[in-house]
Amino acid sequence: MNKAFFLDRDGVINENPHPINHVGQFVFMEGALDAIRRLGELGYEVFVVTNQGGVGLGFMSHQALDEIHAYMQEQIEQAGGRLTEICACTHKPKEKCRCRKPEAGMILDLAKRHRIDLRKSYMVGDFYTDIQAGHKAGLKTIYIGKEDLKGKKPQPDFFARSLAEAIVYADH
Repeated sequence: MNKAFFLDRDGVINENPHPINHVGQFVFMEGALDAIRRLGELGYEVFVVTNQGGVGLGFMSHQALDEIHAYMQEQIEQAGGRLTEICACTHKPKEKCRCRKPEAGMILDLAKRHRIDLRKSYMVGDFYTDIQAGHKAGLKTIYIGKEDLKGKKPQPDFFARSLAEAIVYADH
């Protein structure tokens, strides 16, 4: 079985001052490209699991989302990194699907297909819904967001300020 890092996209890999609806708005977070490359060097499969309800709501087309992900993947590969797979939930936020975080459907489907040992794997996210999805899937969780999580349960296993900082928890 393989070990993995499951990464939220917006706010973890790319800056997220507003919704990203076309490739021209995509800007990598400082250190993200190196962090993804480093995770591969450490023997982790790297997945992106992202809620993209803007597609279901009509703010962005499937084609635009595919272009964003193709650009992201190309830039990561040029920096020496590799994404095993990108999975996006494009349902409307209130559709109650099993894939949209805080549900764990995307993670569990990827883990099954790629033979991932969830106990040796991590979810990195900048929203509490990422942490909830990670816990539901049995992952260790790393929170890099800015919202106050005081009193929320479950709490993240680790806190970091960025993906670059989060990878220090690999193999903990």
